[in-house]
Amino acid sequence: ISSQGLMDPESVTNGTAVTEFILLGLVETEKLQSLVFVLFLFAYLLTVGGNLSILAAIFVEPKLHTPMYFFLGNLSVLDVGCITVTVPAMLGRLLSHKRAISYDACLSQLFFFYLLAGVDCFLLTAMAYDRFLAICRPLTYSARMSHSVQWILVAVSWACALTNALIHTIALTTLNFCGPNEVNHFYCDLPQLFPLSCSSTQLNELLLFAVGFIMAGTPLTLIVTSYVHVAAAVLRIRSVEGRKKAFFTCGSHLTVVCLFYGTGIFNYMRLGTEEASDKDKGVGIFNTVINPMLNPLIYSLRNPDVQGALWRVFVGRRLLT
Repeated sequence: ISSQGLMDPESVTNGTAVTEFILLGLVETEKLQSLVFVLFLFAYLLTVGGNLSILAAIFVEPKLHTPMYFFLGNLSVLDVGCITVTVPAMLGRLLSHKRAISYDACLSQLFFFYLLAGVDCFLLTAMAYDRFLAICRPLTYSARMSHSVQWILVAVSWACALTNALIHTIALTTLNFCGPNEVNHFYCDLPQLFPLSCSSTQLNELLLFAVGFIMAGTPLTLIVTSYVHVAAAVLRIRSVEGRKKAFFTCGSHLTVVCLFYGTGIFNYMRLGTEEASDKDKGVGIFNTVINPMLNPLIYSLRNPDVQGALWRVFVGRRLLT
């Protein structure tokens, strides 16, 4: 199988010789592949259903027409996009028993994954800034978090993420791939593609580390700074109920931040270690499946406004009157 997708060796000098990669996937045996198919299909449907439900709840409930839920709605769209970039293609390969992905499709998957994950990164920062303004600057909140500011923050998030995705995708096209072409993963990602290159990946790895440090480090610093101020402000609240409410609204967001950044840092900040391929698959499942699936649960659990809105979406207004 590994020799498939290789052209004439002489063509190596003219650029990429590999026309397709073989994604080895998560498991080898057919019984386990059937189990993985069922589990991932269920996870995909649950994630899409959960995130679309959150979106519907935000639309129908006037109480949720606030900046925090505007960003959460955007986050739900991104979560659906993130899982759709990787999982349906994997399910298709499990059904067809074909593990090949073309070089162009691999590049496209990588570009869209980095784009959507990058927007996620900056949106979580915008949400932290929103919590900071709401709790620490309540008198100027509506002016500082107006509709135009919300849209600007979303637009800037997309612009920064697009730049990041283009940098890594273009940098990857400068590498030569002349074999082997087996990727020990279930989707295309840079840490797994670098070892397959015939040319030096030092510059690419340095770029991934440096840009990743800026892309993750800057938002993470802003989030931590926001929450240091938020924690100080919350501790000054005299009523226990007020403190509980403030900690709860921030707690959901902090849980998502920890999951997102924790798995991301583990995956991209330790390039050069050879033995971690199976761990990479576990982290990949977290990044592409578990995180997007958990986000609706984290934000809707114990939130009466979201639960009431979801009840209206599924049961209808008539039963509530």
